[in-house]
Amino acid sequence: MSERDTAGEAGTPAAPGRRELTYAVLLSLAGAGLACWAATRTWSVEVTPRGSLPSARQGHTGADLLPWLSALALVGLAGGGAVLATRGRVRRLLGGLLALLGAAVAAGGGYGLVAAFDGEVSRQWPALCLLGGVLAALGGALTAARGQRWPAMGARYERSGTEAPAGADRRPATERGTREAWDALDRGEDPTVS
Repeated sequence: MSERDTAGEAGTPAAPGRRELTYAVLLSLAGAGLACWAATRTWSVEVTPRGSLPSARQGHTGADLLPWLSALALVGLAGGGAVLATRGRVRRLLGGLLALLGAAVAAGGGYGLVAAFDGEVSRQWPALCLLGGVLAALGGALTAARGQRWPAMGARYERSGTEAPAGADRRPATERGTREAWDALDRGEDPTVS
């Protein structure tokens, strides 16, 4: 068996998990971002005749017509990024929440497609909002179904909890000198705390 074959076998379990994590995060972020952008576009233009003067035109965005729509899309956008920072059951719970948020955003887009708004109505933006909500819901559903098995962020940035040696100087590193402060940072310690 060659080195390439053993490396492939060793990397097989982690690779699909990372790939699924990437797909779920991209689906969630792309869907929520698309819905957020589509909600800020003009969905309807109300035309008011003014006699011999030109008609007054008042545009209404999706956020004007459905104020909760852009808020849910922004929460979905933040949640899509939070999938990377969570792990285990919390990640699955977050995935379920993202699926519900995506479904609510898709429902808002669907409502925009069928609603009888006053004036000239543009159906392309509600359709994009619907599509974005569906994508975000798919990313959330994938996270809820399989997120517990995906890799978590590395422990490189977590504090190890090791104590200073018995004979070590307990003063903050900033009081001991510049080099000491940099060395403390390299070890992951806060040089300002004793």
